[in-house]
Amino acid sequence: MITMLALLLGLIATGTAVFLALGVTATSLLFVEGHGLGGIAQILVDRLNSSTLTAIPFFVTAATFMQRGGMAAALVNAAEAWIGGFRGGVAIVAVAAAALFASVSGSSTATALALGTILLPALAQRGYPARFSAGLVGASATLGILLPPSLALIVFSLIAEVSVRKLFVAGLIPGLIQGALFIVWILFVTRRMQLIVPPKRLPLREKLRLTYEVIPAMLVPIVALGGIYSGIVTLSEASALAALVAIVICVLNGTCRGLRILAWVGDAVIAASAILILVGVAVLLGHWIVLSGVAERLVSWFQQSGVTPLQFLLAMNLVMFVLGMFLEIISTILITLPIVLPLLGPLGIHPVHYAIVVVVNMELAALTPPVGLNLFVMKSVSQLPIATVMRGFIPFVALLLILLALVTLFPPLSLWLPERLQ
Repeated sequence: MITMLALLLGLIATGTAVFLALGVTATSLLFVEGHGLGGIAQILVDRLNSSTLTAIPFFVTAATFMQRGGMAAALVNAAEAWIGGFRGGVAIVAVAAAALFASVSGSSTATALALGTILLPALAQRGYPARFSAGLVGASATLGILLPPSLALIVFSLIAEVSVRKLFVAGLIPGLIQGALFIVWILFVTRRMQLIVPPKRLPLREKLRLTYEVIPAMLVPIVALGGIYSGIVTLSEASALAALVAIVICVLNGTCRGLRILAWVGDAVIAASAILILVGVAVLLGHWIVLSGVAERLVSWFQQSGVTPLQFLLAMNLVMFVLGMFLEIISTILITLPIVLPLLGPLGIHPVHYAIVVVVNMELAALTPPVGLNLFVMKSVSQLPIATVMRGFIPFVALLLILLALVTLFPPLSLWLPERLQ
């Protein structure tokens, strides 16, 4: 175990790409255990032969077409029409729009990029401070990995062999709590802001028009999540339908035609491939951990040391917070999960509860330097200095720490809905 950690962390510290560090470590250790390269390749193929994995490229494709095809803007316009007509309303729109877009994108980075280009100008026109706006949009975008169909939860489901439907449902109550915490903060701070443009209430006819325009965009999450929760289609089928609906809508509204369709699909495939490569090498590492007997020795050590479930979760929160400052979200999950997974059962920690604890930690990782991806997305979109964006994130990081404490201390927040799922 010490050799594995030393090799893995040493490679990462020297600047080696995470997928390559994981791959070299796992392959070397399996080779030492007596596996030939052909056998290692067969392990990889067998473990990746999962319908769950096929959902990732389809959901990424759906999010790409929603972002570039104008559907994200339609979601924002409809949300602003109904809740933007009072003080702080446009800021609340950012939270609502992030939740809506997250229901397709499954990614906090994609959500931040799509909504940042739309919402930051709207917030600036109404006099919201640039620092506050960048922090609000970047933090709200983290709902993309907590609400379904979170790509992080799909990856967790594959590695931990836990029902992805239960994981999706488990994120709903924590997601609502996060949205409520953000909205309470918005209402508190906007009372002191001197906004340049007062909120404008739209007539009912205009609200209905904007709502009508957003119906095509809403078809994508309705098809995806409705199909999954109803049981009519599988996760992979729902993701494929969501991608197909998003492409058809873009074609019908004229935003993409001909070669542009192929270009957007190509971009989505490249983004999804980066995730799938990481999953593959992490699967190899997990196989070695089980095969070598390290998992049993870790379980025995923790049982003899008398560590309680809460102490273990608090320790893992600290580990993931530190790792999240230096690694991107999927990498952090895939490095820690194969090691931790065998310990959950003996310690009495439900894997669904642990999954939500992990994802909230990854929300924090997306906002914390030096490698917080949402931090750099918002810097790029807002053209603000990185230090200014970081200061804008501070109150939202504090709110996410409150959410993390609640999720860690009260497992029913994550488990109540999944336990009622048939």
